[in-house]
Amino acid sequence: MSTPQLVVHRDKQLMAQAAAARLITKIVDAQASRGTASVVLTGGRNGNGLLAALAGAPARDAIDWSRLDLWWGDERYLPEGDPERNVTQAREALLDAVPLDPGRVHAMPASDGPYGKDVEAAAEAYAVQLAEAAGPENHGSVPTFDVLMLGVGPDTHVASLFPELPAVRETERTVVGVHGAPKPPPTRISLTLPAIRAAREVWLLAAGEDKAQAAAIALSGAGEIQAPAAGAYGRSRTLWLLDAAAAAQLPRSMYPPASP
Repeated sequence: MSTPQLVVHRDKQLMAQAAAARLITKIVDAQASRGTASVVLTGGRNGNGLLAALAGAPARDAIDWSRLDLWWGDERYLPEGDPERNVTQAREALLDAVPLDPGRVHAMPASDGPYGKDVEAAAEAYAVQLAEAAGPENHGSVPTFDVLMLGVGPDTHVASLFPELPAVRETERTVVGVHGAPKPPPTRISLTLPAIRAAREVWLLAAGEDKAQAAAIALSGAGEIQAPAAGAYGRSRTLWLLDAAAAAQLPRSMYPPASP
């Protein structure tokens, strides 16, 4: 378990740009050392804002996009191409503009795919994909992702792990179907905390006044069942990337001055 590090930016636009630059560097470094890189994307306004900033960054061409594996932390169980699906939004923000290898873009199943309404079967299929991608060096049934990004919800949820719901209590499976999510749509697929913790680095993104209480709760020592964001951490690094509004309820002693 890595101790959370905080980086606070002046506003959400600056946060997105700085996070995009940080991600480019991380991917390039991973590709230089191991030949490939593996990143888990997140949806929501902050995840999509980061992808849009990456799309507009001149340094994006430093990445060898053909040697990048992309996974998702969660997905809304809706038909392929639905505008509410995280993968649809990611394609619009970035993915359609860069030369990715389609075989290395690992979207979660859609509700009009081979599993139909059986979200549990869809989740199991994604778990199998992860297990097949894991090598002996990974010591588990998921790859050791270089960076796994998570948006933090106002209720402290990450991915589709909501406070007190069964998915956040899962200790063995790496992917689960989620029923009765408190925000629409109610049916989703999500990585679990054990899968999230397999990542080398976990980045938690929070921007806006509506995230301030969630950040304060998650970073105050709350339990992961009540505050799922508190249970999200990486093997070597856990990084909270916030704007000033989201950090407003944190003690100043917890973070350095705002950085670009």
